[in-house]
Amino acid sequence: MIDSKKVAVITGASRGIGREAALRFADSGYHVALMGRDTDALEALKTEIEARRGSEAMVCPGDVAQPDHWDSLIDHVVVRWRRIDALVNNAAWRTIAPMDGMSLADWDKTIRICLTAPAFLARAAASVMARQDTGGVIVNVSSVMSGRTPGYSPAYIACKGALESLTYELATLYGPRGIRVVCVNPGNVLTDMSSDFQGGDGTDASGTIVDDMHRHTPLGRSASPGELANVIHWLASEEASFITGTTVVADGGFSHNFNNYSLKKLQFPQAF
Repeated sequence: MIDSKKVAVITGASRGIGREAALRFADSGYHVALMGRDTDALEALKTEIEARRGSEAMVCPGDVAQPDHWDSLIDHVVVRWRRIDALVNNAAWRTIAPMDGMSLADWDKTIRICLTAPAFLARAAASVMARQDTGGVIVNVSSVMSGRTPGYSPAYIACKGALESLTYELATLYGPRGIRVVCVNPGNVLTDMSSDFQGGDGTDASGTIVDDMHRHTPLGRSASPGELANVIHWLASEEASFITGTTVVADGGFSHNFNNYSLKKLQFPQAF
């Protein structure tokens, strides 16, 4: 028997955007399947969801880089709840080094986690969504770095651009089956991945880099993980029922701003 509650599957759920998305879906009545490598963090999140949100949560520990976890994750969810209504492809991994210094192993691992896993998880989830005949939504999490490149994260950049193109492809394929596929393109978000930058001497450069991005962002700040979770949840909701095959940018205005605000103030101090 199919559970009457909707079910969301979230990768990279142990922290950051994934964790907040799990809480947001649970708040709105979804059961949530939590995938990630940090079992302790996932168990703590499961406890929080079931104690405070009234929904069920299932911990699915594993490395999304390993292909055997893709189908097993979906299979475990179907055995437990008999349905999948939303898949959030949030898990990511990257190195910070120019192409000149990238190893083939790091390149392959990034592609596996950031592009191949979302593609095949989407295929497995869409098969379930089509079979249950209730439709569903797949949300892929990209990055503004798909179009604003720094020059020192080539595999990650390539994956995020490809993930957006994959979104359009899968939306075209799965739309006739009642399945929407959308992409979210965040600007800087206050997560672990925005706080691991180092200078050439090995010192922490995260604060300097983030401050510079703030000076290029009209809203003047980074997003919280919860703000991105709200976008993801909304895209999976009936309020966004005619949105598919597109990328929603949530970057505080960063992408379309030409220069930083110190230069604007130099020219027009009264305006900025």
